[in-house]
Amino acid sequence: MTKYILVSGGVVSGIGKGVIASSTGLLLKMTGLKVTAIKIDPYMNVDAGTMRPTEHGEVYVLNDGGEVDLDLGNYERYLDVTLSRDNNITTGKIYQQIIERERRGDYLGRTVQIVPHVTDAIQDWIERVSKIPADETGEEPDVCIVELGGTVGDIESAPFVEAMRQFQFRVGHENFALIHVSLVPDMHGEQKTKPTQTTVHALRGLGLLPDLIACRLIVPQPLTKGTKEKISMFCHVASEQVVGVHDVTSVYHVPLLLQSQGIVGFLQRRLNLNNLDLKSNMLERGTSLETRWKALTTNQERLFDQVSIALVGKYTDLKDSYMSVIKALEHSAFRCHRKLIIHWVESSDLEPEQQDVDPKKYHDAWRTVVGASGILVPGGFGERGTEGMMLAIKWAREQQIPFLGICLGFQLAVVEWARQIMNLPGAKSTEFNTDPADPVILFMPEISRTHMGGTMRLGLRPTIFQKDSEWSRVRKLYGGADIVWERHRHRYEVNPEYVERLQESGMSFIGRDEKGERMQIMELQNHPFFVGLQAHPEFCTRPLNPSPPFLGLVAAACGPDVLEQQMAQQLQTFLPPHPKDAMVGEQVLIQASREQLLTKGLERVLSSESE
Repeated sequence: MTKYILVSGGVVSGIGKGVIASSTGLLLKMTGLKVTAIKIDPYMNVDAGTMRPTEHGEVYVLNDGGEVDLDLGNYERYLDVTLSRDNNITTGKIYQQIIERERRGDYLGRTVQIVPHVTDAIQDWIERVSKIPADETGEEPDVCIVELGGTVGDIESAPFVEAMRQFQFRVGHENFALIHVSLVPDMHGEQKTKPTQTTVHALRGLGLLPDLIACRLIVPQPLTKGTKEKISMFCHVASEQVVGVHDVTSVYHVPLLLQSQGIVGFLQRRLNLNNLDLKSNMLERGTSLETRWKALTTNQERLFDQVSIALVGKYTDLKDSYMSVIKALEHSAFRCHRKLIIHWVESSDLEPEQQDVDPKKYHDAWRTVVGASGILVPGGFGERGTEGMMLAIKWAREQQIPFLGICLGFQLAVVEWARQIMNLPGAKSTEFNTDPADPVILFMPEISRTHMGGTMRLGLRPTIFQKDSEWSRVRKLYGGADIVWERHRHRYEVNPEYVERLQESGMSFIGRDEKGERMQIMELQNHPFFVGLQAHPEFCTRPLNPSPPFLGLVAAACGPDVLEQQMAQQLQTFLPPHPKDAMVGEQVLIQASREQLLTKGLERVLSSESE
């Protein structure tokens, strides 16, 4: 029987439920258990694909093309699992399913209601997805972590709270535990417990009793013994059931912080986890994971040498817009034994017009770019800020500064090259101008030019390294492989009509799709590190297995010797983070990840300046 751990939140949203849920799963995995995770988002959107990054953070893409909440990225990175779009439940998905069933007549004329129909659909969904294998063992998970987004008491989350109240009886007391995350404000040095008392009271009134109360303090001071005892007394739990999660130097310390407060032992007793029959190889794998994780966090505290990366983007107002990019850089810096310094540059501040509008922003932005050891231009949609991105790319190319372009950054590197090296001043992407003089970037839908579900290239796709590309640094970082798999999210690609001319001028497209029509990896041979990928490799990074292109950027920014060292290591040790059954041909993957959209809103939002 699968064990379920629900992680809910109170007082305010955005206090770290995702990190606490991921950390709990990681700790259980260290004991040899197989763990999966589900995120519940109570909003009406069917998925996160139509959301602005500046409103809800990045849209995280899964192997099957699912566009989901960024917390699923946390789960995949911490637990080293591969999830599907069904691991993200939204109100929109549930209602869509129920309405389709009602139209088919599945309810046999009965009145369709929130209880029992909506709540039953939620429970059935969780129970079904929790059985799906998520790691390399291919076996059913032992534990499923379920994170309920938002805060208890929200109107939109009420059906999910009621569903979980019923679910605890469906699966049984010894198979269901609840961790409630609450804010403990620090008022001039005094830790206040009233918000936690109030939210636990509300939770109990809804029929859910917390087994653990995780007290989130947004200060470096830990939870005091007096505060812990007060919460224990007024919230009707034992003192050992109250744990503190204060601000630490890195989120990678949170699992060990929870471990030090006995959370693993409590959950083992509460859910009878010790009665599960674990194979010796799983126990060894868990022990190895714990050793490597502790080494990662210990070494992180001993880093003194720094590496600075300028991130030139258009959504820099909300750092969560680039959550996976940040994590990929962090993981790479850990491997290179450097302390990462990210300099955020709003790309539009680099454009000449900004010099007249706000000279200070203009000069500050350029001072940051010029002073960085490496430059990263990530993905995005819309024309705003793209001229500034190309100016940063031009600087990196001409000054021999390590550069990595992701998706839009890759496309703009091609446009910049066409303008400056090939003398095509009218070079542009048809995303910004439907009829440019030289459309070097073209709309190339994967399935259909007219059907909305076929316009976006989404999910895991293979890239074939071309012959005579053995010199490639990025190929060596991928372990010298002939084929690699990365996740995609885009509509526009390099125009095949310009590829031959681009290559003759010195730009090497060393990675292409299976048909050789889509340019997927670009690299300049006579540059320390100048690489662009049409895919989003940041979605496949892991703390103990960093994304190869990001590792290359950070290593090159540290110096040529570090890059050579990492290439040699990757040639010996690199393992792809995907399950073996996912690394198949493109047509198989396309069929598995075909989009099914409800409205035309996706096309409008993704191509507008709201992005």
